[in-house]
Amino acid sequence: MALITVSNNSLTAVTALPASVPTGSLTLIKSITASSSASISFVDGASDVVFDDTYKSYVFKFINIHPATASVFQVNFRDGGTDYDATKTTTYFRARHFENGTSGALGYLTGYDEAQSTGVQDLALDLGADNDQSCSGELTIFNPSSTTFVKHFIATVQEAVADDQTRQNFVAGYCNVTAAIDGVQFSMSSGNIDSGIIKLYGVL
Repeated sequence: MALITVSNNSLTAVTALPASVPTGSLTLIKSITASSSASISFVDGASDVVFDDTYKSYVFKFINIHPATASVFQVNFRDGGTDYDATKTTTYFRARHFENGTSGALGYLTGYDEAQSTGVQDLALDLGADNDQSCSGELTIFNPSSTTFVKHFIATVQEAVADDQTRQNFVAGYCNVTAAIDGVQFSMSSGNIDSGIIKLYGVL
């Protein structure tokens, strides 16, 4: 690979990168604010949502997701039709730590992964309804419009839960379908999403 140089003597003097340097681009497509919402859905072609081959990957950023009642924040995918039931296989890891400095741990949670399942994928566990419990994070899905390959996705979620505990959850997997993924839906395992924001970005 050729070495790329700039004609400046210091980084502080660089005002532009050469055209050969890829910069990438994050484009906001849609932002939805929850308000006692049973679910939040992003569907290609609906309400100004683009979820096709315009971008090779899409990033969902969710901020301060708070349940109306104690619940689990979860996601599912649609591969045509009206149901969010795309077949998926996933893995689930979690790191946790308490405010008092005890009981830090990192582990694989077999109860929250999926194996060729059409059910929802849990993202944040054990969220309570009091104000200091919520979750934030992001989910990236790669090339969802492909009709050749599986659709890989990865999520990282930070949650503040009861007993003064912080958790970082890591979810990765793929939708094992040949049809394009044309919709993504976020919900709680019970009750509504009381508040929070979910933003969809396209990545060039």
